[in-house]
Amino acid sequence: MASLQALIFDVDGTLADTERDGHRIAFNKAFEQAGLDWNWSIELYGELLAVTGGKERMAFYLEKFNTSFPIDEQTPELIKELHRSKTAFYTELLSTGAIPLRPGVKRLIEEARARKLRIAISTTTTPANVTALLEHALETGSTDWFEVIAAGDIVPAKKPAPDIYDWALKQLNLKPEDCLAFEDSENGIKSSLGARLKTIITINDYTKEHDFSGASLVLDNMGEPDNAFNTLSGNNFGETYLNLDLLEKIHAA
Repeated sequence: MASLQALIFDVDGTLADTERDGHRIAFNKAFEQAGLDWNWSIELYGELLAVTGGKERMAFYLEKFNTSFPIDEQTPELIKELHRSKTAFYTELLSTGAIPLRPGVKRLIEEARARKLRIAISTTTTPANVTALLEHALETGSTDWFEVIAAGDIVPAKKPAPDIYDWALKQLNLKPEDCLAFEDSENGIKSSLGARLKTIITINDYTKEHDFSGASLVLDNMGEPDNAFNTLSGNNFGETYLNLDLLEKIHAA
């Protein structure tokens, strides 16, 4: 059996609850700045999360929810400009410290570093968004802790396609059986399982009803020594929070 060598983390919803009070707010600010009357409510945004990628999400919104908006040859450029504006608003929001990491995330990453375990990112969000979250919510300079950051449009097919994980594995020069993935959504686990990675899920309000068939462990969060996680499915081996000893057992199972 191969030893556990690397942890590969999704970002939005996994490291931090960035969607509802981060990305959604930033999208709405970008729409307002552009003079558009678009406004994504909490409920609508939950439906839009069926599509990964910000530009793809806006296109989906126009196709399914705002069908009266005129579409022409300029629409793709409008979407690109809105996405650039949204990213600026999002990184500004992160800089205020308004979006903290989820329970257990910082502790687990620090434990992995202490044991010389390699860590990487695999996400559909833009590299700028990844950097802003890590630098402001984790620690200044923490972007450099991650050996590989697979993000944004680095591969053409986004989650649920496995391409972003395949790319990360290639950069790490590791096999799927050498790693564990961390996700929060149905599209995310389809991507990680498609790359043949054992996957641990931490749900959030938007994903709690998703299908996580094939997950090694499904939790409400990673937990802390003084704040136990709730196990929704899978074997927690009697542990009450995610730590490297538990990850080794999951990897070996």
